[in-house]
Amino acid sequence: MDLFGFQPEDNERNLLPYQGKVNYFGPVLSSDEADESYQHLLSLIEWQRDQAILSGKGVEGKKVTTKRKYAWYADQPYKYTYSQVTREAKPWIPELLSLKSKVEALSGDQFNACLLNLYHDGSETMAWHSDAEKQLKENATVASLSLGAERKFSFKHKQTKETVSLQLQHGSLLLMKGVTQKHWLHRLPQSTKVTEPRINLTFRLMNTARNQF
Repeated sequence: MDLFGFQPEDNERNLLPYQGKVNYFGPVLSSDEADESYQHLLSLIEWQRDQAILSGKGVEGKKVTTKRKYAWYADQPYKYTYSQVTREAKPWIPELLSLKSKVEALSGDQFNACLLNLYHDGSETMAWHSDAEKQLKENATVASLSLGAERKFSFKHKQTKETVSLQLQHGSLLLMKGVTQKHWLHRLPQSTKVTEPRINLTFRLMNTARNQF
């Protein structure tokens, strides 16, 4: 099911048909605010090439470096492991704290960490996955703030394979709540039409009891 051009009557509408809850707010920053945040983050964030260790026949254990860049910030130097690589968080910068406050006010949730990804164009993607690592608090909301190029974003149910897709606009907010990560995968697919960069900020709640630093 594609929701291109989707304009929710209110941000309480659930985009998933079952076993999860996703709310799309659309743009929550003005055009000027979104542009300013985008430029600040491009220049101020300590971007790094991301790495992953592959699994599967013929590639087991192979380490690859992505074109996509990432950054990991949090209240404490939390360690976060995904794709079999562990990253240690950097301390917040004022620009991130300002955006975090706005997202918390809109969502009603509290966050203690943020994973940022920089996609330089539509050739850079994120494969199907769920944000269900043990370091994250179970069933906590993940808030996704998009800046820059508009990109398609898709969900796929883990059992039924049903899909839901929508376009994430510049300055928009998407919330993934409750058991969404348990039952649904999500991805950022490739697009030959997208030629500009996109920054994605995913605000998260780390399970501090499981995190050593």
